[in-house]
Amino acid sequence: MKNFWQQLKADLSRAGRGIFVLAPMADVTDCVFREIINKYGKPDVFWTEFVSADGLAHPVAREKLLIDLRYDKAEHPIVAQIFGGKPDNIREAAKLCAELGFDGVDINMGCPDKAIEKQCAGSGMIKNPPLAREVIRAAIEGAGGLPVSVKTRIGYNKNEMETWLREVLSEDIAVLTVHLRTRKEMSDVPAHWDLMKRILEIRDEVNKNVLIFGNGDVLDINDAHQKVKETGCDGIMLGRAIFGNPWLFAGKVPTLEEKLKVMIEHTKLFEKVLSPHKNFAIMKKHYKAYVNNFEGAKELRVKLMEADNATEIENITNEFLKKF
Repeated sequence: MKNFWQQLKADLSRAGRGIFVLAPMADVTDCVFREIINKYGKPDVFWTEFVSADGLAHPVAREKLLIDLRYDKAEHPIVAQIFGGKPDNIREAAKLCAELGFDGVDINMGCPDKAIEKQCAGSGMIKNPPLAREVIRAAIEGAGGLPVSVKTRIGYNKNEMETWLREVLSEDIAVLTVHLRTRKEMSDVPAHWDLMKRILEIRDEVNKNVLIFGNGDVLDINDAHQKVKETGCDGIMLGRAIFGNPWLFAGKVPTLEEKLKVMIEHTKLFEKVLSPHKNFAIMKKHYKAYVNNFEGAKELRVKLMEADNATEIENITNEFLKKF
């Protein structure tokens, strides 16, 4: 198996730190935002947005979904995340990801979206361990030697990690990322980082070769270092902390002007690359994050929310910076 994870683990262990990766987030970590992140603060490993295996296995739907698997060669190592409840389609999707040159394939078994769950995918997998294991085996077969990983939660309605995580770890996966909440908890309670040491014990009992990453409420790169030190986990997946902060993995605190200039750059790139495929309104969730916690932020944000293109965003922002 061409498992880049073990080499990365060895290299970063010698450097005295864990592996820090970018979480897959739908309509957030698209190819454009990843290009911006790669420029200003590259993580150890990128993840794509999650993509439907059922769609990728369908010749017509596949053409529309390939934009979600677009990446630049500078983003290596990069893992493609897929979801689905049909092993045959998972196998085909994993095979496609290998053909597209990804370094690994990840299966989403934690998304709480009800539409995803109805497909027996995402966190719906937690309620069907036999199917989850069949899906993992199908992905491994399709990936043709690429490492397969899983991202999941500690349980569905309650903490089921003693049974659920053992099921997942019993398969030949390279990495298990655990969002330290149940599906029922969503993000409404603090992540249960106190459970991580027990998760590592379960890993050691079942499959010592699997790397364990923690996810949930990680504030910044310093917090990531601290959580690795406190728990002993192999790595950290950072998600919401990347909003409005492409410098996250570099540990840099940008000036307001730097942040707003990169917001303009991000917008122009989105319009150039993704406007034929995605609605410009997707950018507005980024504006809420870029434009925050400074004097005049609310007024600027209101104007940006009314804009319809990159030119308007640039003009509004530059006008604000003149007065700031």
